[in-house]
Amino acid sequence: MAALSGLASALESYRGRDRLEEDVFVRCVSVLGNLADQLYYPCEHVAWAADARILRVDSAWWWTLSTAFWGLSLLLGIARSLWMVVKLRKQLRSPMAAFTSQLPWSKWRSVEAQIQSEVLTLLSNLADLANAVHWLPPGVLWAGRFPPWLVGLLGTVSSLLSVYQAVQAGGQGDATTP
Repeated sequence: MAALSGLASALESYRGRDRLEEDVFVRCVSVLGNLADQLYYPCEHVAWAADARILRVDSAWWWTLSTAFWGLSLLLGIARSLWMVVKLRKQLRSPMAAFTSQLPWSKWRSVEAQIQSEVLTLLSNLADLANAVHWLPPGVLWAGRFPPWLVGLLGTVSSLLSVYQAVQAGGQGDATTP
């Protein structure tokens, strides 16, 4: 049921989004990333149910599939963040941006904040991707080769970056509230 409510919520957010503010690449990568996220959850639930002996299926296969969807979602998020950083930096460096009347200081700061947010998201996704690959079956890139302290460090870095972003977003929301 949670997967269905998550899907409904995702579809609702796409309907309400201003489609003119994002380009086609960002929309496609976002939709594919959301699809990977939505496929991840049922796979993880089946794997858990198999481990708990509720279902008689191979849990290892379902864990691998869920981890693959997690990794795919992270790769798509990385691609989106890289694209946005390049696009936003190009916006700041455009000849029109040199004129303050064309790009006011508040807009300039807003674009810089967006770049910072995308870079932090990129770093968080890279840390999570390193962990996702670690949890794939042996023989896939560096799967299973990280020591426990590195797995913990990558997870901690990702979590701290996400918390920092949440605090920053909350602070920006408070600053704009009269």
